[in-house]
Amino acid sequence: MLETIKSKMTAPPAAAFAIMLLCLYVSVAAPLGAKEIIRLNLDSAVDIAMGGSYRIKQLEMGIERTRYFLKSRQASLKSKVYMNLQAPEIKAVSETKWNSTLQKDEIVHENTSLWQMDLSVRQPVLLFGYPTNGYLSLNNKIYRYLQEDGADDVDYYNRYYVKFEQPFFLPNSLKNNIEDAELDLESSELNYVVDRAGLIDDVADDYYDLFEVVYKEDIFNNEVHNLERLLELTEELVAGDKNRAIEVAQVKVELANARETLFRNQSQIRQESAQIKQRLQLSIEDSVVVEPLVVINQMDVNPEQAVEYGYNLSPRLRRLTIDKRKNEIELNNSKGWDAFHVNLEMTYGLEKQKEDITKIWNEYDGSYSVSLNAYVPIWDWGRRKAQIEAYEISVRSTEMYIEETRNNIRSNIINAVTNLNEYQTRALNMKESADLVQDISDQGLKQYHDGIISLQDVFQMISRQRQTETNFLEAYLGYRRSLISLMIQTYYDYENGISLLDKFRPAK
Repeated sequence: MLETIKSKMTAPPAAAFAIMLLCLYVSVAAPLGAKEIIRLNLDSAVDIAMGGSYRIKQLEMGIERTRYFLKSRQASLKSKVYMNLQAPEIKAVSETKWNSTLQKDEIVHENTSLWQMDLSVRQPVLLFGYPTNGYLSLNNKIYRYLQEDGADDVDYYNRYYVKFEQPFFLPNSLKNNIEDAELDLESSELNYVVDRAGLIDDVADDYYDLFEVVYKEDIFNNEVHNLERLLELTEELVAGDKNRAIEVAQVKVELANARETLFRNQSQIRQESAQIKQRLQLSIEDSVVVEPLVVINQMDVNPEQAVEYGYNLSPRLRRLTIDKRKNEIELNNSKGWDAFHVNLEMTYGLEKQKEDITKIWNEYDGSYSVSLNAYVPIWDWGRRKAQIEAYEISVRSTEMYIEETRNNIRSNIINAVTNLNEYQTRALNMKESADLVQDISDQGLKQYHDGIISLQDVFQMISRQRQTETNFLEAYLGYRRSLISLMIQTYYDYENGISLLDKFRPAK
C-alpha cells in the first residue's frame, strides 16, 4: 500500500502530464509556421537589440561624422597649397578721379586688362608642437598688366617672397577650434556609450518581464501537479468513506482555480513574448524561448569604490566637464571680440618688373615689407563686457551643476548598492527555502493520506509552496534588476569585471 501511495505521489496522472506538455509547447516549442526559434538570455537579447537598433547606427554615423570634422580641423595644422587666378580682369569704364596738378576732379576713362596668378604654400607656425595662431607662407605673384591709351603699355611682374603673419593679444582661434572638435568627438563617443547602456536597461526590463512569467509557469505547474495528486488521494479516501465526499469537491475547486491561473499566465507569456519581439525588431512569426535559469553570483560591493566608479566612469559627469570646457573656450573667444589687438605682417623676397616677359626671370631686385596694425577700441557702451560676463555665468552655472550631479551620483549609487545587498541576501535565503518546499508538500500529501493532517492543512502547504517559490522569484528578479541598476549608475559591469566605457568603446 505504501509503495502505491509513493507511486501516486511521484508520477503525475495523464491529465497533469498533458498540461505539462502543453506548457512546454507554449514556452519552449515554436508555433506552427515560425520562421526561427530564438533562444534568449539577457546577453543575447542585448546583442540582438544593439545589432538592429537604428539609434545605435545613427550614433555610429554621428561619431564617424565628428571624426571627419576633427580630421578637417587637424589638417589646418598642415601646409595648404592654393592658387588665385585673375584671367583676365578687364576694365573699360569712366571714373571720377582727383587730378592733383589741376586741383580738380576729372572724368578719366580706364581701359586695362590684368592677367594675374598668385601661388601660395601656407603653413601654421608651431612652437614645440603648439600652434601660435600665426602663419608662414611661400608665395609667387606673376601678372601681365596692359593699359590701352593710344599705344599699348604692357608691364610684366614676377615676385617670390616669404610672408609671416602673427596676431597678438587675441585668442588662439586655431588651437581653440581643434580642441573644440576633439571635445565634440569625445561627446559623441560618450553619447554612444550612454545609449548602449540605456538600451541594456530597456531590454533588461522586457527580458525579465518575460523571464518572470516563464518562471511562474513552473510555479503554477507545480501547484496544479500537487492538486492533481491530492485529488487522486482524496478520491481514493472517499471510496472508503462516503462522508468525506465534500473533500473531493473542495479539491476540484482549488484545482480549477489553479488551472485558470496557469492558463492566464500562458496568455501573459504570449503578450510578453510579443513585447520583446517588438523591442528586438524580430518577426512576429519568430518564436522566442527563455529558459528561466537562476544564477546568483554572490558579490561583495564596496560602496565607496562604487561611488568612485560613478565619478570616474559616468559619461554624465564627463559630458558636463566637456560642456564646461566648451564654455571656457567660448569665454576665451569672447574676450577677443572687439578687443585691443595687433597684427604683424612681414614679407621678404625677390621681384622683377619689365616690359618684356623674358626678362622677369633673372637679375631680381630685393623686396620687403613690414606692416604693424593695431585695433584700439574706445567705447562700445559695455557690449563686450556684458558678453564676457554672460559666458562667465555659463561656466559658473556648469560648475554648480557638476557639483549637484556628483551628489546625485553618490546618493543613487549608495542606494543601488544597498538594494543589491538586500536582494542578494533575500535571494540566497529564499533559494534554500524554495529547494525544500516541494519535499514538504510531498510529506504533507503522505500525511494526509495517512490521516495525520487535514485537507485544509494540505491546502496550506500547497499554497505555502506557491508563495515561497513566488517570493524567491521576486527576490531573484530584484537581485538581477538591482545589479543592472548598479551597472547603469557606475558604468561598471561587476559580473564581467569591465567598465562599460571599455566594453562599448567605438571602433576607431
